[in-house]
Amino acid sequence: MKNPIVHNDFLLLSKESKVLYHDYASKMPIIDYHCHLPIKEIAQNKVYKNLSEIWLEGDHYKWRAMRANGINEKFITGEASDWMKFKKWAETVPYTMRNPLFHWTHMELKKPFGIHEILNNNSAKSIYDLASEQLSSGELSVHKIIERFNVEKICTTEDPLDSLEYHRQLKNNKIGVTISTSWRPDRAIDVRDSQEFNAYVNALEKLTEKTIDTYTHYLEALKKRHNKFHENGCRLADHGLEFPFPIESYSENNIKDIFSKIRQGKEISGLEQQKFMAALLYELVVWNAEKGWVQQFHIGALRDVNAKGVRNIGKAGGFDSIADFSYVASLGTFLNRLEENGKLTKTIIYNLNPSHNTAIATMVGNFQDGSVPGKMQFGSAWWFLDQKDGMEQQINVLSNQGLLSRFVGMLTDSRSFLSYSRHEYFRRILCNIIGTDIKNGELPNDMGLLGKMVQDISYNNANSYFDI
Repeated sequence: MKNPIVHNDFLLLSKESKVLYHDYASKMPIIDYHCHLPIKEIAQNKVYKNLSEIWLEGDHYKWRAMRANGINEKFITGEASDWMKFKKWAETVPYTMRNPLFHWTHMELKKPFGIHEILNNNSAKSIYDLASEQLSSGELSVHKIIERFNVEKICTTEDPLDSLEYHRQLKNNKIGVTISTSWRPDRAIDVRDSQEFNAYVNALEKLTEKTIDTYTHYLEALKKRHNKFHENGCRLADHGLEFPFPIESYSENNIKDIFSKIRQGKEISGLEQQKFMAALLYELVVWNAEKGWVQQFHIGALRDVNAKGVRNIGKAGGFDSIADFSYVASLGTFLNRLEENGKLTKTIIYNLNPSHNTAIATMVGNFQDGSVPGKMQFGSAWWFLDQKDGMEQQINVLSNQGLLSRFVGMLTDSRSFLSYSRHEYFRRILCNIIGTDIKNGELPNDMGLLGKMVQDISYNNANSYFDI
């Protein structure tokens, strides 16, 4: 069955939308400024054995859908063969209609594999064999996939404990694409589990070859890693917060005492946790400003809710949700402190709860200072929201509360090299919104003007905003 969904004019519902996409947006390279792609696989130019390996391993979106379809876990994350896992995914795909996975699946088959069939139980074997042959032959190695999607720059995400060896390897072996890293210190800040935190500090001791007995020692060790990241080309930081911005008042002695208690294996209260995280987060974002980095905050996730699922499968197994508590007031307090002290660098706020979109967008607008176009960004729809409805909501809220024309656009936020299709998905949705406005007489019928706008959002703004 030929694919009637992902065709040349997919999601483009007016002639104006088609012109904007085909003549302007589609021509622009991709800057994927935030992702979780495995840097080792880029450095080694990995050749995948089959379609399951590149498509199903680690993809919690698909895992959730398969569980909802009644698929046994052994065919999802268990011991079943790669082919059987793919077969069960193919059986699930017809039930994903109106879920973004239905669109993503067929966009990713179309590009890079050139497959136009609908994936289902009947087509599974032929699709699996054709795609797997392209992958295993090296025809679609990691570097060739990146090239086929016209990717120009990639920014992966690493913990402060990462050695950055593969980034250094890529720097010495040019592949025609700029690869950089983003500093993600979530584990360094989170003291809610003192045992995990102490294990982290012990690992940092080993890496930096520095004893960490005091809070001052801890800051020195983290600063050493922050500097090392900068030396290796890092120009972005990323912070994922599972709680409102920590803004508790504290003294330096408070934090030193709390750190000592943690290192001694003593329990600390919820208030002490908040004070420590407030102090350390502030220190880290000051370093970001001092180095001129862009900082990103991903807010609104409630992770690992299903304890049994986490025990059986591990973290990041598809057991996460959107949180329902507000970040708005604490975000304002946090940003205001940075602004008062002259330490507010370029900042992107990604919001996961759509009911908070307008509030977050207006808070972001409070701290534009005229120094840089779009200095403060209301970030793209992410995770549960990086689908058609979520992207449209984010674009419309930003249009109403800020300057869409200064938006730095889409990212993959993905662990899969096939997810570059999300840039195309976003660009088609953007062009359809703008084209519809032109058709309705709400924007001028000036393709040069509006074409430049979609090219700026697709590529130019990010190229100017990020030093990567």
